[in-house]
Amino acid sequence: MKLVISGSTGFVGAELVSQALSNPAITSIVALSRHETPIPVGSTKLKSVVCDDFENYSDSVREELKDADACIWTIAILPAKLKDIPFDDVCKISRDYALTAIRTLAELHQARDRPLRFIYISGHQAPRSLAEVPKQFSDIGLTDYGLMRGEAETRILAYAEQSNGAVEACVVKPGMIDAPGKENRILPGLPNIDLRAFAATLLDQVVNGFTKDTLTNDEMVQIGKDVLAK
Repeated sequence: MKLVISGSTGFVGAELVSQALSNPAITSIVALSRHETPIPVGSTKLKSVVCDDFENYSDSVREELKDADACIWTIAILPAKLKDIPFDDVCKISRDYALTAIRTLAELHQARDRPLRFIYISGHQAPRSLAEVPKQFSDIGLTDYGLMRGEAETRILAYAEQSNGAVEACVVKPGMIDAPGKENRILPGLPNIDLRAFAATLLDQVVNGFTKDTLTNDEMVQIGKDVLAK
């Protein structure tokens, strides 16, 4: 399997790369980021691909993405950063980049005997309609942000649904992601998931197929536990 990991130098992306390197089912990893992804000495299946424009891929980046079997999309602006970034840019980075990616990867996916698998990392309780907006979102001014993430979910799943089997998509909705050396915060109404278990879940899903089109935090906790126990 040729796997694209976007945001490969980030918190989640780096763990995905680490676990993917030791997964024998994954034979090629394209680490897609604005910065060089460190390559371990002796590694032959990891390729660092620097991308300067996630809205218009260069020919050289497109060449590296060609015939990918799967992609895990980690790039987004988290709520803690919202005050520092114009909302139009938040939408572009958190929604539009992913939509461009799934379309581009589908176009470059030549294998007719298997679909392209695409995972979009969203957030716990991101609403797909105004009626689904949780009270805590409106209380702290996250309604527009949450609806934007929910719109991204809907459009990505719709793209796969309309692909006649050429693309499979899965939306994952983690809560707070914990890891060794990182302060584990507990927020009311927000569940936690261990970073290792989260990454293990995502890799299991792209390799073995999607359990369902949307995975909740609790479902991923269980899947990750089962995968890591093997």
